[in-house]
Amino acid sequence: MSHVLVVGSGIVGLAVAARLAARGDQVTVLDKEDGLALHQTGRNSGVVHSGLYYPPGSLKATMAAAGTRSLTAYARERGVPVEICGKLVVATSERELPGLEKLADRAVANGVPARRLTPAEAREYEPHVRAVGALRVESTGIVDYPGVCRALAADVEAAGGSVVLGEEVLAARTVPDRPGARGRVEVRTDKADREVDALVVCAGLHADRIARACGLEPEARIVPFRGEYFELTPEAGEQVRGLIYPVPDPRFPFLGVHLTRGIEGHVHAGPNAVLALAREGYTWRDVSPGDMADALGWPGLWRLAARNLVPGAAEVGRSLSTHAFARSLSRLVPGITAGDLVPAPAGVRAQALRRDGGLVDDFLVQTTARQVHVLNAPSPAATASLEIARHIVEQLDATLPLEHAA
Repeated sequence: MSHVLVVGSGIVGLAVAARLAARGDQVTVLDKEDGLALHQTGRNSGVVHSGLYYPPGSLKATMAAAGTRSLTAYARERGVPVEICGKLVVATSERELPGLEKLADRAVANGVPARRLTPAEAREYEPHVRAVGALRVESTGIVDYPGVCRALAADVEAAGGSVVLGEEVLAARTVPDRPGARGRVEVRTDKADREVDALVVCAGLHADRIARACGLEPEARIVPFRGEYFELTPEAGEQVRGLIYPVPDPRFPFLGVHLTRGIEGHVHAGPNAVLALAREGYTWRDVSPGDMADALGWPGLWRLAARNLVPGAAEVGRSLSTHAFARSLSRLVPGITAGDLVPAPAGVRAQALRRDGGLVDDFLVQTTARQVHVLNAPSPAATASLEIARHIVEQLDATLPLEHAA
């Protein structure tokens, strides 16, 4: 049995902690916030992703498909609201049909249940949608992700572990094994000094900084992108039965605004994607000079921006104009206007970006002795959280002497 410290009470950190605790390890979860899942996990659209979009054979593709099943089963077992409702991906013009066909091919490659629909068939699912063609994805769903986190935290505590909120990890170092003395990880927080057998860091927006503070040089820099959401008014929301997505713009690395009816019944609209002015920058007013200097000083951000000037400008326009945001939505469901939109809480995506401007397009985990650092876990990480946890625990065991590994 090992004593493992897990940093981060988002869904990935809690899934790792629950898996470790279930096998008998002593587990402590630390989070600087006063509540669970207050950042990426608690601010997403609540979608259980099918694995449709991701390159075949990637961790995203394989773990999303498996995660759809394991997360849904876990939620049902623990009484967390979940529904596999399916979704539509719609082409709104003829020029988008080749992209739709590519998605259909990728669905086959990834083992995702999906089928092409005619416009008339699409309107049987969504009577108000605009479509010249569509793809029906059966395995997509919706879930209460904060509810899943509460269940995972309860599992950790039921197995004898602890979830400690309001304590921030500042630094750590590994003391190596030597004859007659077992190695350990010495962790410094803003409240105490701790010694543990191993450290797992699932720190999301601060993952690269904590990695450096623990003696590991990350392969990529975290750059925060804010995703801004609206909700449709109840009257406008009656035009949307389920989940409606556009064909992704190949010029831009994000999916584009979409319409999703959440588990609570409200219809979410968004998100767009703009550079956040702080790592926890949920509005334009949230500005951190240090975070801005960190992002603007990274060459990869400028290279990414140079390659995405036109779509990037459109995202900023949608952020600054509710009318522009509504026009994007009306491509999917004609008639949506700015008056139909009610502001909703934004989220910030922790996007790992390489020096050459390339987005890290898959989950990224780096290890050193007795430490595992999750440096990129964007969507579909919440869907795949139980599968990612399995992978991380395997990675952790590989960093430990044999007598520690389960």
